Amino acid sequence: MGETRVDLQHLLEDLRDAYPGSIEETILTEIMANSLDSGATKIIFATDPAERTLTVLDNGSGMQRGELARYHDIASSSKTRGEGIGFAGVGIKLGLLVCEEVLTETRRGKTHVASSWYMSSRHRAPWKWVTPLGQITERGTAVRLTLQNALSPLLDPGFLEMTLRRHFQPLLDPNFDEFLAGHYPKGIAIEINGRSFAKQHWRAVESAPLEIRLMRRRKPSALGYLIRDDRALAEERRGLAISTFGKVIRRGWDWLGVTPTTPERIGGIIEVPELAACLTLNKGDFIRAGARGATYLGFRKAIQEAVGKRLAAWGDGHAANEQAPPREVRPLQRDLVQVLEELSMDFPLLGSLVEQRAGGQRRLPLGVRGSNSDGRAFVNASVTALAESEATVATEVTPISDTAASNENPSVGDPTADFPTQDQAIQLAAKSITRRPAHYGLDIQFEDRPDDIEIGRLTESTVWVNRAHPAYRRAQVSHSIGYHIALAVAMALAPLAVEASSQHGFVTAFLSRWGEALHRPTAGKQSRR
Repeated sequence: MGETRVDLQHLLEDLRDAYPGSIEETILTEIMANSLDSGATKIIFATDPAERTLTVLDNGSGMQRGELARYHDIASSSKTRGEGIGFAGVGIKLGLLVCEEVLTETRRGKTHVASSWYMSSRHRAPWKWVTPLGQITERGTAVRLTLQNALSPLLDPGFLEMTLRRHFQPLLDPNFDEFLAGHYPKGIAIEINGRSFAKQHWRAVESAPLEIRLMRRRKPSALGYLIRDDRALAEERRGLAISTFGKVIRRGWDWLGVTPTTPERIGGIIEVPELAACLTLNKGDFIRAGARGATYLGFRKAIQEAVGKRLAAWGDGHAANEQAPPREVRPLQRDLVQVLEELSMDFPLLGSLVEQRAGGQRRLPLGVRGSNSDGRAFVNASVTALAESEATVATEVTPISDTAASNENPSVGDPTADFPTQDQAIQLAAKSITRRPAHYGLDIQFEDRPDDIEIGRLTESTVWVNRAHPAYRRAQVSHSIGYHIALAVAMALAPLAVEASSQHGFVTAFLSRWGEALHRPTAGKQSRR
């Protein structure tokens, strides 16, 4: 009888390629995340170019002997998704690709053990127990990487500091100290070669806080700020960064779907702890399917609203959907508003894609009590709170303070906050014209993906219809393009709305409601009666 073998090197290379940055960047951020998840309050980095070693030492919980043994297994992890940054059990394993040896020492209580680990061939990565080096005096874990390349960036203190500041910006910004205190009650101290990291404010000509409150909580569910400078920002500073538990996941404007008129001069960051449960394997993006996907999209929409209002107050916002959709899409987009609203009654996770209109959006029949990981409870909280808000946004710019969570600043999802309605115009600062507020409902766009068998896909809150698919071309020839687009939208939304086993039922329900919309009188027809 044979058995399945694993090309370990190829597997690790595939995992490496799944991460957005360089392997050195990935290894560094994964080790840092492991230390944070262990409850460490102090993390020390020490480089020794002569010995080609990078040592990372923390004062976290440490590991028992059995935990350290499982630590060497691929995809083995004792972590729970949502309770920290890591969960997949990949992390340090990638170090095997660039290291001659990974030596791990850990101590918890009376347990004080160490292991030496390396790759001996494409298929084998043996490890053995070794005598601890004595780097840990009380408790914690120390990892020493002996690198193959003497010129590795991991031996450069400048690279370490730059990477850590970029990937863990909230931990090094005093504006987030109070907000993150629930997860890191004693704070986080970082040291490189004996030099402590200093916390830094992000200074700019103008700054404004961002807050999102859900489920009528007194404390914000998300907190951050936007800054606007009088000159172009550095490339890595542009756009809004989104983080969870202090780890920056994405940065820029593309993920948010909101672009200022001067994107090169505006940056910012927002911390959303509850999105830790929505992280993908590589921690470079968020899941977009099921309850976790709905939670992410719901937060994204709330952030869109907050950022859009601030940009409008600055006179720097773009109105959404200023460009007319293609002719064949217009009837479907008009119908989608009502179709999605009706489907939200039976498929609550679609609430994250329903545009909020003052006095016009139904309250979803869901309870507001529930765990943070419950996508349905989250969607209900965000949808109903936003729908109930009916006022105008202030046009003045509020400087951010050390305690960014000021109660005087309107917060998305806060029933006491004031917001513009869809039909109200916002007076832009320093301009004499008015512009309709942007809206952030579901959008339909087109792309050419000839090698993709899918007829459509959902990205953020946009359904991308594949024009290069043979079925699309056949629909054009047979004059059934409207039905094809509706089917593509339904199939793209199904993974978000329901589990895999129920997707056929969702597609059927979607097409049924879409078909019924043909016989409903439009608002214009009703008004003329």
